[in-house]
Amino acid sequence: MTKLIVICGATATGKSGLALDLAMRLGSIILSADSRQVYREFDIGTAKPTVSEQKLVPHYLIDICNPTGIITVADYQEQAQALIACPPTIGQEHTGEMRKQHLPHPPHPPLLLVGGTGLYIRSITQGMKIPRVAPHKELRSQLESFDQSQLYAMLQQVDFIAAQKIHRNDPVRTLRALEVFYVTGRPISEQQGENPPDYPILQIGLDCDPAHLSDRIAQRTDKMIADGLVAEVEYLCQKYGVDLPLLNTLGYQEIKQYLAGDISLDKAKELTVLHTRQFAKRQRTWFRAYPQIKWFDAENPNLLEEVWHDVHKFIDFS
Repeated sequence: MTKLIVICGATATGKSGLALDLAMRLGSIILSADSRQVYREFDIGTAKPTVSEQKLVPHYLIDICNPTGIITVADYQEQAQALIACPPTIGQEHTGEMRKQHLPHPPHPPLLLVGGTGLYIRSITQGMKIPRVAPHKELRSQLESFDQSQLYAMLQQVDFIAAQKIHRNDPVRTLRALEVFYVTGRPISEQQGENPPDYPILQIGLDCDPAHLSDRIAQRTDKMIADGLVAEVEYLCQKYGVDLPLLNTLGYQEIKQYLAGDISLDKAKELTVLHTRQFAKRQRTWFRAYPQIKWFDAENPNLLEEVWHDVHKFIDFS
């Protein structure tokens, strides 16, 4: 039977490094659960696995969409579930490196689902039922001509159950609920729910003291700059235009401001660290709401062995 190990937590907690070590020991593949790593060419600013890391362990669900395209949660879920149902075999180019670990691989290695996008992870671990309605530009344009109070009143009329779950000042979810209703003719509340998978799942979370996490975020930001983030952003702006929505996301927006001459590079780094800390706080709040996750200290020097102890119990090596 398929088994799944989830490694989640806030940004900069070391999820990718731990996953790489575990995958090498297990002979496993890694499925990314990062909503920006799905896009091609957005590499340094998304902390995408490097070419050398991908040579060590096969990574999937990265580089699956052009920057001008859109990957919905439903799209991600469909592709991830297909990989879990029929896992790819590991080629010889990877098995040699994995054998250097000198550890016995289980006969049926688990898959590793790794990332910090909580909704992606929940779509798999909880089996979320997601209405397959792509963003409808014309409809959205019409709806956006109303203010939020009017949109929320419309939602209360067509889907009172959804309106009770959506805050009246939440324009994103209000608009999405109305979009689903007007495209399908059915309330979004009737199309949602969960159908958890029947395969075993071990959920591992990484966390650390906020002060230490802040230091890790600052160090990672410095590394991104050193690795060429400014050149990456400049290239993407030239190729796709400064109005590309992805260029308004964490790390890219701040460097874009620097390139426009609005702020200094030091200020761009400072803002990136600040905004990343704020984002990490939201991630921690999200993941802490799930009691199924077993938490480990990302700063623990024996982290790998402590996690391995739980992984070893989870997997049947016989």
